Amino acid sequence: MNIETQREVVLASSNAGKLREFSAILQAAGVRMVAQSELGVPEAEEPHLTFVENALAKARHASMHTGRPALADDSGLCVPALGGAPGVYSARYASMGGGEKSDLANNMRLVSHLQRVKDRRAFYVAVLVYMEGPEDPCPLVAEGRWQGEIVMTPRGENGFGYDPHFWLPEHNCTVAELDPAEKNRSSHRARALARLLEQLRDVGAGA
Repeated sequence: MNIETQREVVLASSNAGKLREFSAILQAAGVRMVAQSELGVPEAEEPHLTFVENALAKARHASMHTGRPALADDSGLCVPALGGAPGVYSARYASMGGGEKSDLANNMRLVSHLQRVKDRRAFYVAVLVYMEGPEDPCPLVAEGRWQGEIVMTPRGENGFGYDPHFWLPEHNCTVAELDPAEKNRSSHRARALARLLEQLRDVGAGA
């Protein structure tokens, strides 16, 4: 892919927050992201136990429905003291326990599970998969991690998901208190995207 030329890539997600983040980061590289919902693509199943398998499934699904290159991410929060949970279930963590599917409910369940846990270290992880087409035999895969810890009281109004509870020691604030531009430079998705862009340049994807 010629990174300097505007290129339309389907984002295998309908999440508005993710679309904003990906668009902000990739527009400087000449990539225009289009959410799959704009093209009538239904949500893909995410039955797998690993981020990379789910990302592969979502990218292939979006590309198959549109005939276009697709970019998928599977991302979430991992807390080692909880065995890696919420992990791949981050977006539906509360609903798995009988609660509603919402950011607030997810955060409440996370905090409740950490009440008696001293080690609250955590990391965000993002695994990206780029496919030229649904039968692409060599999809590009990149991973990024963002280290932090969980605070019990939410802070900040920016971001989404677990951001109000994800404390960044190096910034002395939560992700939800972080300037959005700084988040786009530092986040797990930004780190994964930087690695993905390196791969795209190396292989000349889509050229």
